[in-house]
Amino acid sequence: MSWELPSARVRELMRQGATEIVNDPQRWVDELNEATLASLYLRPHSGDPALIESIRQSNLSNLTYWARANVDHPGEPVPVNPQADLVPLLRNAVHRGMDEKAIVEASRIGQNVAWQTWMRTAMELTSDPTELRELLDASTRSITAFTDATVAEACRQVQIEQNALAREKQAERTRIVADILDDKPIQRQHAESRLGYRLEQSHTAAVLWSDETTVGPADISRATEAVLHTLPRHRSLSVPADDTTRWLWFAGTAGPDLTVISTVLAALPAVQVAVGPTAAGIDGFRRSHRDAITTRQMMNQFGSARRVATFADVELIALITSDAERADRFINQTLGEFKSADAELQLTVLTFIHEQCNASRTASRLFTHRNTLSRRLTRANELLPQPLEASSVRVAVALEALRWRAGAH
Repeated sequence: MSWELPSARVRELMRQGATEIVNDPQRWVDELNEATLASLYLRPHSGDPALIESIRQSNLSNLTYWARANVDHPGEPVPVNPQADLVPLLRNAVHRGMDEKAIVEASRIGQNVAWQTWMRTAMELTSDPTELRELLDASTRSITAFTDATVAEACRQVQIEQNALAREKQAERTRIVADILDDKPIQRQHAESRLGYRLEQSHTAAVLWSDETTVGPADISRATEAVLHTLPRHRSLSVPADDTTRWLWFAGTAGPDLTVISTVLAALPAVQVAVGPTAAGIDGFRRSHRDAITTRQMMNQFGSARRVATFADVELIALITSDAERADRFINQTLGEFKSADAELQLTVLTFIHEQCNASRTASRLFTHRNTLSRRLTRANELLPQPLEASSVRVAVALEALRWRAGAH
């Protein structure tokens, strides 16, 4: 943007006023400090001597920098003060909970005070109305531009410090969770304070992840937030395991509503969730997590496309498939030719076993006629090495393992 210099006479007046500031900055900065430190966002930190002194030094540095710039080059644009090391001040401020609003408000208050003092000085420099008007116009532009540039740089640094602080807090939370999972000694109250989550309660752990290359950390973060929002605030904990994996814990004896979570995930990218059982206390925190990890491993091992699975879904399968060769032998010996039967026939048998071999309930659940069900069961018995009534438990386990291995939804 073009910058129009004031007349030579007004530039000389600006030099004279700026020289007064350079020669006696304290008179200006005292009033500036008083107003700035009384601002709404800084008032709660009035008992922090280090922070207050940093603000005082920053005010003095910026005031004298603007003044010296106008002594040397009156009326010209004044860039951001390179001598003002904002990082320590803003890091201190951010760690005490201050944000951009506090910076902007304090800066605007300081600008107003400096402007009022400068107007009094300007009126002492000239009584000519035309000169005074041009002097005030040029001064307004200079002070406002300098303040805007300073505030913009401060806000940029605040964002940097806030991001760094968030990473520090998340790293600390991750370390605490890792210590808990590794059964290392911890101070429970300190850990709970840092995590914002009570450990002496019931927990349901979960693992949220995606193996799709098109799903990035931002997608995982959005999915995590969506899942966590299915519970009331302060009743969940989340820490990153890596860029595409989050470890979650839900508080309460009832555990999360898996139907709601499934609905939430349906609108999100290819993200899956493995859920452990609900368990109490710190030991339960660990145990539920271990079982959630096992559930994820099973889902990955069998290429399952399920969006949500629980440890109860895979517990028995995990036991019998821990040895792949033995699992294959068990499935082949138990199912025989029935292993290659069509999916509808296998589902019929599995449903029949789940309904405790009750034909009426099975037919109703499958929306099929009793005669059709009877024919399917007869065909299954022809393919099975042993009659179904003598091997129903083994057949159910083998079919569940087969379904997982086939990546069933």
